[in-house]
Amino acid sequence: MNTQPCAAVVGTGFIGPVHVEALKRAGVQVTGILGSSPAKSVAAAQSLGLPRGYQSFDEVLADETVDAVHLTTPNRFHFEQAAACLRSGKHVMCEKPLAMNSAQSQELVQLARQSGLAAGVAYNIRFYPLCHEAAARARTADFGDCLHITGSYVQDWLLKPTDYNWRVIAEDGGELRAVADIGTHWLDLVQFVTGLHVQSVCADLQTVHATRQRPTGETRSFSHSNDAATHPVSITTEDAGCILLKFSDLSRGSLHVSQTTAGRKNCLRFEIAGSGQSLAWDSQQPNSLWIGHRDRPSETLIRDPALMSPSAAQVTSYPGGHNEGFPDTFKQLFRTFYASIEAHDFGPSQKYPMFIDGHREILLCEAILQSHRQQAWVDVDRFED
Repeated sequence: MNTQPCAAVVGTGFIGPVHVEALKRAGVQVTGILGSSPAKSVAAAQSLGLPRGYQSFDEVLADETVDAVHLTTPNRFHFEQAAACLRSGKHVMCEKPLAMNSAQSQELVQLARQSGLAAGVAYNIRFYPLCHEAAARARTADFGDCLHITGSYVQDWLLKPTDYNWRVIAEDGGELRAVADIGTHWLDLVQFVTGLHVQSVCADLQTVHATRQRPTGETRSFSHSNDAATHPVSITTEDAGCILLKFSDLSRGSLHVSQTTAGRKNCLRFEIAGSGQSLAWDSQQPNSLWIGHRDRPSETLIRDPALMSPSAAQVTSYPGGHNEGFPDTFKQLFRTFYASIEAHDFGPSQKYPMFIDGHREILLCEAILQSHRQQAWVDVDRFED
């Protein structure tokens, strides 16, 4: 292996170029990119300043200069592509969800353990510095015991029946959509911050548009075009939902997810109530953390590595007053991931989200879907047998 790991990116949609840009900023050489056709590969390589547009996935796996592969393809491809990368001796960073079901994700967890390779899932929101700060504070005596956790993740890019993306089709994205696409980010984040696991769920999901207009051509995430010809398609995936949660310490929680909330472009919020203090954070104001007190004035901590915990300072690149945002979370995630590769340390105590974390999120999704269909509480542990 090279002393400086090299990466290839598979997928040229919204998130593929995000990976490329973040890899470059993290100091990782990007050998090239693969699209859904050779022409798209070449076009993406040219626009992103990469040396190579791969012609096929097999060509990526055969490239001996590639140490790690970043999978940013539609969900239905993740399982086979991640498995193929590991069997080819390549480290893997996979976009979520890790697979289409827990049987697949469990197989990937076992394969990753047997391979002795780094295998991560791109739950990047963990790597906002103040989320690391919240995690450090949630483990202090000042915070106390966790009482309850509330929050939401809401967007508006699928508000209209004319809004369409491959994610709305169950065969492409999975039976859950809003929960799997953005809800799992919130679930991963609050479990990371608190160190707790969700044990039981009670879900009520909502499909706002049972029929959507599908363009005859291709569409990109977060893009809107009213010029293309369309045809109606039936939708079974959810646009929104509410989920009650029971955590491993018996604390309670609630999550609201929506991709049909006008004006909310990409808004994740959490509030964690402890017996000593509370912590609240909003992704649209990511450089401030609210710390609530009962007997003295509450505080707002502005991101500043000189004032934060060591773990938060390690994922901060700029001094106080110099804001960091969405692209920086991927840079910090990839810095952590490639540090483990360079150290040849792939054990279970890694700081980046691993395949086991991606597997747990799929177990959660399956429990949420079953709970919605049964309109009853469902234990998540039963799916881990």
